[in-house]
Amino acid sequence: MQQPNQRGGYRQQQQAQVGSPLAIRTKKHQLDSNLYTRVAMGYVWRKEWWFAVIPFVVGVLPAVIWPSWWWLTSGLVLTLLYVLLRSSQITAVTQVEQTKPLFERMSYVIDQRQIGLMQNEKEGRGMGVNWEMIGRVQREPDGYLLWFRNQDVPAEVTGWKAWVARTFETPMFLHVPFKVFNSPNDQKLFESMLRRKNLLPAEA
Repeated sequence: MQQPNQRGGYRQQQQAQVGSPLAIRTKKHQLDSNLYTRVAMGYVWRKEWWFAVIPFVVGVLPAVIWPSWWWLTSGLVLTLLYVLLRSSQITAVTQVEQTKPLFERMSYVIDQRQIGLMQNEKEGRGMGVNWEMIGRVQREPDGYLLWFRNQDVPAEVTGWKAWVARTFETPMFLHVPFKVFNSPNDQKLFESMLRRKNLLPAEA
């Protein structure tokens, strides 16, 4: 199982650019680790719940030949170990160095080219996320979730390793709450930008 950004990604996009003068600038915001864990866990287990059935089947399969309640126990234990392993991969995202910047307090500087994640805009300290790195956007009751695209598996990784890397990707997203916008007009401009980039459906 692969931690985010081991194949490159937004950490390689670090830069001091702060966007054009017409960029949307927001208040400072910090992605809460508990929010990330809750949303990412929900996404993963809605999509991958059936993977947990595989270790259970493997554990109880010998019962066809050697009937025993012990095989049911082994199936449950294997399932629990898989769930714990997959869940720990998600919770570890909030601790590893590669993704640490996403959980720091920062403001957004948003223009047509990129989303700047600025720790200190005056000093130019921050990093940029190109729009091409955003795969989809969810509009939630309190804001927007901007989900990163899955990273491509390097050509040198083949076979079952490539399958594992693609299948057990750790989801990552940016959280842009409504409250970080300095005015309702900035929020409308941001949403219009998302629609023009086909990340939100067009208004009826």
